[in-house]
Amino acid sequence: MATMPDTARTQPRLVASDVDGTLLDVHERVTERTRRVVLSLVADGTPFVLSTGRPPRWISPVVDQLGYAPMCVCANGAVIYDSGTDRILDAQTLSSETLHWLAEIAYVALPGCGLAAERVGASAHDAATPQFVSSPGYEHAWLNPDNTELSQEEVLDVPAVKLLIRLASASSGAMVAALEPLIGGRADLTFSTDNGLIELSAPGVSKASGLAIVAERLNVVPADIAAFGDMPNDVPMLKMAGLGVAMGNAHPAAIAAANEVTTTNADDGVARVLERWW
Repeated sequence: MATMPDTARTQPRLVASDVDGTLLDVHERVTERTRRVVLSLVADGTPFVLSTGRPPRWISPVVDQLGYAPMCVCANGAVIYDSGTDRILDAQTLSSETLHWLAEIAYVALPGCGLAAERVGASAHDAATPQFVSSPGYEHAWLNPDNTELSQEEVLDVPAVKLLIRLASASSGAMVAALEPLIGGRADLTFSTDNGLIELSAPGVSKASGLAIVAERLNVVPADIAAFGDMPNDVPMLKMAGLGVAMGNAHPAAIAAANEVTTTNADDGVARVLERWW
């Protein structure tokens, strides 16, 4: 259960933030107040990490607004991306065999659903690798101009960092409830929007596992991390961090997992917490 802010907490040694619904405002912008405090903490020597469901190729607009190129946990923890050098440092994938197995179950448990897969190359903009592929009839949950449509078999035949299952007529929560009992731990399942889209990653992969890799590289223990998020895919990270902060606009699951709740992303919720120290 979330508690009131503890202003006596020590200054974090690493700050991690979700992007959509958290760091960005309702217009998908980094506000000047947020940018200023992020640059202040970075200047003070504290690493700032983006931890997002976004793929690496969707990171550059955030970097441009921040004026800083951070280390990034992408694809809900499946990919570690250095935005400063445009290099993929680590990727955890679902095998083709597992993708086919999950697809068979999904089509039974969620009739009428569509499938897509997120792949990764050597960099965020690796032209040699079609990075988002979807089967015919897949209904996008948001604008995705870089989609490549393939046959269902072709979508599943190459290992992927995420399998996306879309059923516009259902809520994401209901989709999880229908599918999760059937997959027996062969994939981690979460969602970042309740608009009929769920995302599956390799077992054990979450924003927490990805952030743990980055923190270890930086010699920071979880107790010294402050993390911000708003959706169920943020829950493992919020629980892992010494200070887990849910946004005022957060899903109930994120609020329940957090140590405290800040204001909404429309009201500079991330900045308001960080300004205690910077």
